[in-house]
Amino acid sequence: MYASLPDDLPVAQAGDPASRTALVLHGGGGPQTVAPLMGHLAASMHVFAPTHPGWNGTTRPDSFASVADLAAGYLARLLDHGERDVVLVGSSIGGWIALEMAVRAAYDERCAGLIGAVVDIDGVGVIVEGEPVADFFALDARGLAEAAWHDPERGYTDPARFTDEQRAIQQANSRTMAVIAGPGMSDPTLLGRLGAVNVPTLVVWGESDRIVTPAYGRAVADAVPGARFVEIQAAGHLPHLEAPDATWAAIDPFLKLS
Repeated sequence: MYASLPDDLPVAQAGDPASRTALVLHGGGGPQTVAPLMGHLAASMHVFAPTHPGWNGTTRPDSFASVADLAAGYLARLLDHGERDVVLVGSSIGGWIALEMAVRAAYDERCAGLIGAVVDIDGVGVIVEGEPVADFFALDARGLAEAAWHDPERGYTDPARFTDEQRAIQQANSRTMAVIAGPGMSDPTLLGRLGAVNVPTLVVWGESDRIVTPAYGRAVADAVPGARFVEIQAAGHLPHLEAPDATWAAIDPFLKLS
């Protein structure tokens, strides 16, 4: 039995309810990092973008202590709502959650037809020999900008400019991420389980990502049967923020055919 997500979990939504459903899953930076994805997809889809439990001041029940727990919870929510043919779009940790959902759905007869496609954008979660995930928790604000952005100046925010409330939220988000993703932000079993994914999958990667390199992304795509890999130029870990037009050019044709 899948654990239930908190009833008060914030879920932004946009688009025509009669259209195909997209579930947009954010990474460690919080829901604001996927706002452009939600806005773009809402033109043709009914988009849901939840705030994961424990992020941005939300409650995280003790029953949600891993990416696997979140994946199970989101599958349960989709099943409860009677969804079909859902597109999962995940960024960073959100990409990990999306892949874990797709693997679990492949083995659960209750989930037959539930997931229709997956878009993994610079997702962490696997272990690739020779391509380690950057030690996110050891990076200061400047180091994070340099690792995550093609243009570090664009991604850098001076922590001295944060309000006390912003600083508290950022620190709480980091603590939650450490619990959910673990210090290595990976599951040693995931890469070997990706062969179970049985829906069209697109892996999108920023060429300048130094959190997880394009070689890491290619290894993810190679592990998923039939997956496509697209590298986005002049972009880092969040290509939908740095190079949105190129990101849409990769995603839109895939979704039309999936």
